[in-house]
Amino acid sequence: MYTDSASTAPPTKPRVDSEVGKLRTVLLHRPGAELKRLTPRNNDKLLFDGVPWVDRAQAEHDAFAEVLRGRDVEVLLLADVLREALDDSRAHSAGVTTAVDERKLGTQLADALRSYLSTVDPAGLADVLTAGLTFEELPVAEGASLVRRMHHAHDFAIDPLPNLLFTRDSSAWIADRVAIASLSMPARRRETSVLDLIYAYHPRFRASARAYGAHSAPVEGGDVLLLAPGVLAIGVGERTTPAGAESLARSAFAEGLAHTVLAVPIAQDRATMHLDTVCTMVDSDAVVMYPAIRDSLTAFTLRPQDDTVAVSGPAPFLEAAANAMGIDRLRVIDTGLDPVTAEREQWDDGNNTLALAPGVVVAYERNAETNARLAHAGIEVLPIAGSELGSGRGGPRCMSCPIIRDGDQFTATSD
Repeated sequence: MYTDSASTAPPTKPRVDSEVGKLRTVLLHRPGAELKRLTPRNNDKLLFDGVPWVDRAQAEHDAFAEVLRGRDVEVLLLADVLREALDDSRAHSAGVTTAVDERKLGTQLADALRSYLSTVDPAGLADVLTAGLTFEELPVAEGASLVRRMHHAHDFAIDPLPNLLFTRDSSAWIADRVAIASLSMPARRRETSVLDLIYAYHPRFRASARAYGAHSAPVEGGDVLLLAPGVLAIGVGERTTPAGAESLARSAFAEGLAHTVLAVPIAQDRATMHLDTVCTMVDSDAVVMYPAIRDSLTAFTLRPQDDTVAVSGPAPFLEAAANAMGIDRLRVIDTGLDPVTAEREQWDDGNNTLALAPGVVVAYERNAETNARLAHAGIEVLPIAGSELGSGRGGPRCMSCPIIRDGDQFTATSD
């Protein structure tokens, strides 16, 4: 049978059983040189709607991190933990291997670049892994080749990763295990190798087991909501496939991480790329939700059954979620009755909030109507600026990967 056990002290090891338990530790990525690679020529390919003002984006992100620290949240910065992981020679070697694409560069240039990167210190390699490398920046004496001569100086020999800013997408913790996302968009696929290095070689994480692997069917962390201990909702749309949702569900059941998984179909377009762009948890029994989908959102319910998975539905999402969570109903706070305002604020990530504790969330300040409705419903809103951070279409939840939360822990046991 399935049981819940309460935690009596703040945990010290990675574990996340819900969206709203007291946040203790979080992984963020401060915008860096990778954002300076964006131009009007490449920003669409790199999944940004515009070219951000990097200094302002960094200032906004610093303020976001300070809000978290002000609520006693330990903030880990991805660049720091990546450098620390690369101190391990095995991680350094793996980082060089994953950065260099021989199919793109050809054998000779790839060999020369690998040879060069193997001599770079951990800080320098971390910069290359995140910010990429142009053909102009390749060592002058290394790898004379047709590939090099036929590329423009500012073309990328190693692509930058500007979407690392959105740490929720590339990995997510489910109970005491980490799911490495299988990212569907070409511009983001190498992000998983960076997170793989961190979780495999950083002293803080290398003892942690995996809940999912980057080479599995596409699943992105923005589509994974931990509605309650043992209950997952997985959006299926532009980024996460039905095969990915089913694979993650089977993994969660096999490892005793969940008793119910809800597969939630969402529109396959840019505005609703992930489930957390239309719905996030703001309390243990409450969500903020885009009103246009409140009555149409459905869910298939998956549960383990002997050696297979039983699938039922679809049923209305709010009904299926409440049933799985064992509550009478899920409270809904919508983003305004005016459809134009609701659409504008959904586009500006009004539904993408980060819960720091039950009833306490971080949200972009520009979504005034949504924030007012949250406050009216008794939710404390900590507003942050996001005019530049939001240019990649992501809000506070997208920019944060919780590592440790307090709260009830779900455990699977058998009689």
